[in-house]
Amino acid sequence: MRWKNTSFVICVNLIGTLLAFPTNEPDGRAICGACHPIKENFTNVHLIPHTHDDVGWLKTVDQYFYGKDNDIQVAGVQYIIDSVVEELAKNPDRRFIYVETAFLKQWWDNQGEATRAKMRGLIETGQLELISGAWSMHDEAVTHYHSIIDQFTYGLRTIDEMFDGLSCAKPKIGWQIDPFGHARETASILAQMGFDGLFFARLDKDDRARRIKDREMEFVWKASPNLGESSDLFTHAFYKHYSAPDGFCFDLVHCTRDDPIITDTRSPDYNVPERVKAFMDFVDSRKDTYQTENMLVTMGDDFTYQQAASWFDNIDRLIKHVNAEQENGSKINLIYSTPSCYLQAVHAADKVWKSKSDDFFPYADGDHSYWTGYYTSRPTLKFMERKGNNLLQVCKQLSVLADLRQEKWQDLDSLQEAMGVMQHHDAITGTEKQHVAEDYALMLHKAMLDCLETSNTALNKLSAKSVEVPKVEYKSCLLSNVSQCELSENNVNFVVTLYNPLAQETSSYVRLPVQNFKHKVYFNGSEIPTQMIKIPTPVFSIPYRTSTAEQELLFVATIPPLGFRSFYITKTTEESPVPEPVADDQKFTLSNNKLELNFDPLTGLAASLNLKSENFNYPEFNQNFFYYKGSGGNILNGQTSGAYIFRPDGDDPTPISSQAEIETFKGEIVQETHQKFSDWVSQVVRVYTDAEYVEFEWQIGPIPADRNDPENPGKEVITKYSIPAMQTQELFHTDSNGRESIERKRNFRPTWELDLKEPVAGNYHPVTTFISTRDGRSEFGIVTDRAQGGTSMQDGTLELMLHRRLMYDDARGVGESLNETFDGNEGMIARGRHLMYLELLTSSPTPVAKKRRWSRDQMNLAPWTFVSGTELTEEEWMQNYAVNYKGIDLEVPENINILTLEPINKGEDILVRFEHFYEANDDPVLSLESFAPTQHLTERFGHEKVFMETTLGGNKWKSDTSRMKFKIEGDQEIATGDAEFNPVDNVEMYETNNVVMKPMQMRTFIVRNDSGSLAASVLVLLFSTFIANFIA
Repeated sequence: MRWKNTSFVICVNLIGTLLAFPTNEPDGRAICGACHPIKENFTNVHLIPHTHDDVGWLKTVDQYFYGKDNDIQVAGVQYIIDSVVEELAKNPDRRFIYVETAFLKQWWDNQGEATRAKMRGLIETGQLELISGAWSMHDEAVTHYHSIIDQFTYGLRTIDEMFDGLSCAKPKIGWQIDPFGHARETASILAQMGFDGLFFARLDKDDRARRIKDREMEFVWKASPNLGESSDLFTHAFYKHYSAPDGFCFDLVHCTRDDPIITDTRSPDYNVPERVKAFMDFVDSRKDTYQTENMLVTMGDDFTYQQAASWFDNIDRLIKHVNAEQENGSKINLIYSTPSCYLQAVHAADKVWKSKSDDFFPYADGDHSYWTGYYTSRPTLKFMERKGNNLLQVCKQLSVLADLRQEKWQDLDSLQEAMGVMQHHDAITGTEKQHVAEDYALMLHKAMLDCLETSNTALNKLSAKSVEVPKVEYKSCLLSNVSQCELSENNVNFVVTLYNPLAQETSSYVRLPVQNFKHKVYFNGSEIPTQMIKIPTPVFSIPYRTSTAEQELLFVATIPPLGFRSFYITKTTEESPVPEPVADDQKFTLSNNKLELNFDPLTGLAASLNLKSENFNYPEFNQNFFYYKGSGGNILNGQTSGAYIFRPDGDDPTPISSQAEIETFKGEIVQETHQKFSDWVSQVVRVYTDAEYVEFEWQIGPIPADRNDPENPGKEVITKYSIPAMQTQELFHTDSNGRESIERKRNFRPTWELDLKEPVAGNYHPVTTFISTRDGRSEFGIVTDRAQGGTSMQDGTLELMLHRRLMYDDARGVGESLNETFDGNEGMIARGRHLMYLELLTSSPTPVAKKRRWSRDQMNLAPWTFVSGTELTEEEWMQNYAVNYKGIDLEVPENINILTLEPINKGEDILVRFEHFYEANDDPVLSLESFAPTQHLTERFGHEKVFMETTLGGNKWKSDTSRMKFKIEGDQEIATGDAEFNPVDNVEMYETNNVVMKPMQMRTFIVRNDSGSLAASVLVLLFSTFIANFIA
C-alpha cells in the first residue's frame, strides 16, 4: 500500500483497537479457536446450531426481543442469547452462530461486564461466531444498495464497538437464509466487504431440482460483469430449508413432537439405535448432493434456543452415538461447526466449480406460487423507506460538513438503526402483520424527526454569519407528497433551503402548497421566475390531508454539490385565483423544446410521443391503468394472492377505464395534464420546460374490494407504457438493488428449462429504481420512486405494479390478508411518480445511460427541502445568514459520486465512500476509468488528513484483507496450483491526491482528523509495548 505520508504505515497496524478502527490479523483472517477436524474418506457432517430471529414480522421488534404477546408467537430473543451463552460455556466443543446485530446490541446494552466478558471469550475461542453482521437480514429484491451498504456498515461498526475491534468478532460470511430470492448486487456487495462466501435457503423449486440433480448446489457467483474477480463469491444453497432435519428439532417451544435422544438403557423409552439410524439414513439420502466430503446441516429455526440446553444436550448425544458407529464401519463423521469452518473445509478440497452470473428472481415454491407480489406490497411504506434513505444521506453529510462531533449524535444513530430495521426481509417487503407495519412506520417517522434535528443543528452552524444571530428553525414538510405544508401555507415570509446530497450541481423543480395569493421568490437579492399551478382535484379528497391549499408555487432551483441554497419567499396582498385549464383546442399536447406528448381527443389517453430534438416520432404511444383480480384459489389449486404471492385470476388485466377526463394547465415552467380514470385512479402527466423526461404522478386508492362480493374482488393495480412499434425480442432490463442492470427475457431462465404455469406472475421481476427496453433504434425506460414489481409482457411494453389490496392470506405465515386501510374500512391511498425517458441509440455517443442515471439520482437522492418561517426581510436574512453554500471545494468528475460521507468515532473521524456509477459499456466517455479527489475535497479534508482504505463495510483494512479464491470451470488460470487466498485488490493511494475509480467500483476510506492526534496515540501504544516487552 502506498501512502502520501509513509510515516503512518506503522501507525495503522498499531492503533486500530485503541481508536475503534478496523483491525485485522496480519493476513486479514482472524484465528479464533480452531475448527473441529474432519476425516478423509468420510462424509463430514457440519452441524450448524443457529436461530433465525426476524427483526419484526408477526410481532414488533421489541415484542420479539422482550418476549411479549406470546399468544401471537412464542419468541423472546433476549432469552435465546442468555441461554446460548450459558450453554456454550459448559462444553468447549459446542458451536453457535448469531446474525441479527440489532438484537445483539439490544441484549448487550443490558448486560454486565461479567456476561460481556463471557461472550467475548466464546467469540475468541470460536464457539460463537457472528455471521453477516448487518443490522438485520435484509431483503434482496426491494432494497437499494445505499441502504444495504449503510446497514452493513452500521452493524459491523457496532460489533467493533462492542468487542473493541476484536478480529474474531468480524463477520466474513454472508448468511441470507430467509429472503425470498437473491440479488446479484447483494452478492457483489458481500464480496467487496471481504466476505468469503454466501449461504442461503430459498431458490426456485425447479432451479433447486435441477441443481440437486446436477450437483450444483454450490458454485461461484460472478456477481458483477464490471468488477470481475473482485466480486466473485462462493455460494452455497441449502438442500431444502434452514430448519433442522425432520425429527431432529430439539426445541422445547417449537418442536414438541420431535423426540429427544434418550441414552439411558434402563428406560423403556431408550431410543439411541433408532435415532442414530434415522439420522444416518438422512445423511445417506443427501450426501451425494454436494461436491466434497463435507455436508452442512442446520440445527435450528425461527426463534429457537430459548431453552438452549435441550438443543445442545441432544446434539452432544447425536454426535457421540453416530460417530460411535465408525467402529462398525460407518463413514459418517459428525462435528459441531460454523459456516466459516464448513467453507474452510470445502475450500481445502480444491475443487473446480461451476459459476453463475444472473440472479435468483423470481422465486417460486410451487407451480402457482410466485413470490412476486411483495415487490409492490405496502407501497406507502416502501416510499417512506426510500425517503428515509434520502434524509439519512443528508443528515450524515451535514454532520461532517458542519463538524458536529458530539452534537446530536444520538439523533443520527436513531435513523441509522431505523433504516437498518427497515431493510429486514419482512419489513420493506410489506410481508409483516398490520400492527407491525404500523410500528415500523412509527419507528421510522420518529427517527426521521430525530435526524431532522441533526440537520437543523448543522444548517444553523453552516449558515450563521456570526455566533450572535438567532437560531433558525429549519423544518421539513413530510406531507409534501399530498401537497400539504403548514409552513408555506401559513407564513407571510418564509425561507426555503434546498440541500443537494449529490457530488455534482443539480437542478430541482420546487413545489410548495400555498394559499391563494401571489408569492415572490428571491435568491441573493434577485427575484426569480415562478408559476402557480392547480393542485389536482383528487388530492383534495385524501382523508388524512388537512390542508386547505388549492394551488402550488413552483420555481426552479440550482443547488451546488453537497451544498445548499436558500430562497426567500414572501406572500403579497394580491390574490391569486386558482389557475384555469387551457382551452380545449390546446389541452391535448404537452411539449418543450425536446419532446412532445400528445393525447387522444376522444379518449383523453396518451397517444403519441415525439422526440423534437432528434426529429424522431413514435406515432403510437399508450399509457393506461389496469388491475389483475387477486386469486382466491380455484378448483385446480388453492393458492391465493397475498402479501408474498402474486397470483392473478386470469392472465389479462382489466382496464380501469377506456378513457380519462382531462384538463390541462400550461405555464412558463411546466405543462401538465390532469387525468381522472375513476373515483379511485387519477394521474398528472408533466413536461417541465428543460426536462428530458415525462413525469407521471399517479394516485391509486382507496381500491374497492369486498371479500363477500364476487364482483368486487381484491385487486392488483398496474400501469402499462407501450410503444407498439418497438421490436424488443422479448428482452428488457431491470436494475439489481438500484445499481447494475440485468437483462431479462420473457418466459425464460438462464439456468434451467422453464415451464410456466403462471405466465404473468412468473415474468415479474423486482424493480428497485428502473425498468427499460430497447430495439435497434431507441431505448425507453421508467424510473420509479420506490421499489415495485415490473415486467414486459409484450414487445415495446413496460408494466409496473403500483398498489395491491387483497382479501385472502396466501398461507406463507403472516396469517393476514394484505388489506391496508386508513380508518378500518377504506383502503389505503398511494401516490407516486414515474419518470419516463426515451432516447435514440443511433447517435454517437448516445446519452441514454447519462439520462437514466440522472433520472435515478433525481428520484433517490433528491435535494432535501427545509422551510423556515421568518419575520426578517430578505435583506436582513442575507445580512445574518449564508444563502449559498458549497460543501465541495474540488470538482468531482461527472461519473463519480460521493456515496457516503459519514462521521464516525463520535465525529472525530470521517468515513467517505466513492463510487463510479457507470457500467463498462454504458458510455464511451463516462464509462472510462476516472479519479476521485481526496485532499481538500471539503474543508475537513486538508493536507494534514490521512486517508486509509478499508473494505466496503468500513471495518477491515483493505491492505490486510484476503478472501478465499475458488477455481472456476472455464477460467484460464485453474490448470495448476491449489485454491488459495486472494488479497483484495486496488489498494492504492496516489501522490496526485486522487484515487482511481473503475466502472462500477466503490472505494471506502477512513479519514483521520490530523496527524498530531494519531501520532500521540501511536506514541502511547509504542511506550506501552516497550514497557511490556521490557518487563517480560
